Amino acid sequence: MAQPAHTYDTYDTKGIREDLSNVIYDVSPEETPLLSAIAKVKATNTLHEWQVSTLRSAVITNHHIEGSNTSAAQITPTTRVGNYSQIFKNSIITSGTNDVVEAAGRTNSEMSYNILREAITQKLDQEKTIFDNVARVAGNATTARKMAGLGAWVTTNTSKGTNGTDPTGDGTNARGAGTARAFSQALFDTVMQKVWVSGGKPDSVYLSAFQMNKALGFTGNNNQRQTGNVGTVNNNLAIYLTPWGQVSWQPCRENRSQDVWIIEQDKLALATLRPMKNEALAKTGDNEHRQIVSECTLVVRSETALGLIADCTTS
Repeated sequence: MAQPAHTYDTYDTKGIREDLSNVIYDVSPEETPLLSAIAKVKATNTLHEWQVSTLRSAVITNHHIEGSNTSAAQITPTTRVGNYSQIFKNSIITSGTNDVVEAAGRTNSEMSYNILREAITQKLDQEKTIFDNVARVAGNATTARKMAGLGAWVTTNTSKGTNGTDPTGDGTNARGAGTARAFSQALFDTVMQKVWVSGGKPDSVYLSAFQMNKALGFTGNNNQRQTGNVGTVNNNLAIYLTPWGQVSWQPCRENRSQDVWIIEQDKLALATLRPMKNEALAKTGDNEHRQIVSECTLVVRSETALGLIADCTTS
């Protein structure tokens, strides 16, 4: 039915207040599952170093004559490895006016709101760098230092596409890409076995959403353990049991989609030279300038406790 003549409605009214919710809904990802799970240690230099060692192989010749002299075993020295600290910085500058006007969805100033968001984003940057396939860089007056990501450390327990190459395993060079092939249960079980044979006790698998969907189709005697309410369809691969150990699955947005990582989490750590800090920068005008800065590096305590299925198709 049409309006009566001369009806004065909202289309004619001037000065109606806007209806803007006082909440900002943020759907941006902020989880850092690997960074949150691994140990945190202190660094005291830009090159953080540690030592690794391995047991000798077991033998069947360890039998001796009663009363015989004992020969000393040959001792293998430890290996000294290290990674460079990487400086992470994000800055925000706001005008003096923008910091005092009343804005919806902020309980504090515009600067406070945005500096918190930058701190969260910096953690995501750190997670992404840990998963990256990049060699360490010492840096100089014109080149920034870089930490070596996981891709430059793992060499013993890998599965790679045709023509793919492994790094030397000390962070000094990155792995070479091979021909892409689909992630499969056979590839996963093979690398799990390699990690176990090398002495590792993997507990977690980090992978992209695409590869997680592949894993949901795994079948056979390696079964998932899950619980759910009656009437609930549960398609969640939470715990995966294999002859080589039990692992939890961790979909990770910051992991490279072509890589599936099998990890013993206590064999990784984040060494921090400078904890994350909110610092005021020099005032140069009618504005406020602040930065979030931190400096840290990845520690790989034993690359033989880790595994990688590389060069997986991503679509």
